[in-house]
Amino acid sequence: MSHDRKPPDEDDAALFRSAIGPVRELPPADAPPQRPKPRPGTRMAELDEAEAKSEFQRMLDWDRIEAGDTLRHRREEVSTRVLKRLAQGQYAAQDELDLHHATAAGAEALLRAFLLDARNRGAYCVRVIHGKGLGSGGVPVLKNLVDRLLRQRSDVLAFHSAPPAQGGTGAVLVLLRPR
Repeated sequence: MSHDRKPPDEDDAALFRSAIGPVRELPPADAPPQRPKPRPGTRMAELDEAEAKSEFQRMLDWDRIEAGDTLRHRREEVSTRVLKRLAQGQYAAQDELDLHHATAAGAEALLRAFLLDARNRGAYCVRVIHGKGLGSGGVPVLKNLVDRLLRQRSDVLAFHSAPPAQGGTGAVLVLLRPR
């Protein structure tokens, strides 16, 4: 046996080079296109939206109203007797707004417009149907929103959940300040 033989892989490489002949180098290729960079986000708007959502959640968590809770509120100038009569349905509702299936933002806009219109027409008692919130996953969003909004308005003298025959804890009777 002769030891001058090259290992088989060197013979294969030499055979391959002789088979393909001279090689010329290809020009350098451009880099492949990169993914487009994400569009710059509106960071402040996203922060504002997150803050607004968390503020609403904090309001709900602060003094959250449950589905079966009774809504009631009166200004100091309104007697407890008037609130009791309102609770018993002794004031006739002159108009009604049904907020079922409205989003929170839509319900707020509808309620504001409804109260302004009712007051401009001279109505003194209206009914707002907000529902009990049983489909809201535990927190009656519209009921909480209605409670907060009515408490903030200076044209609302008093409000109380309606008697059972008029909607019970799924509706509220509202006394408006005269024009």
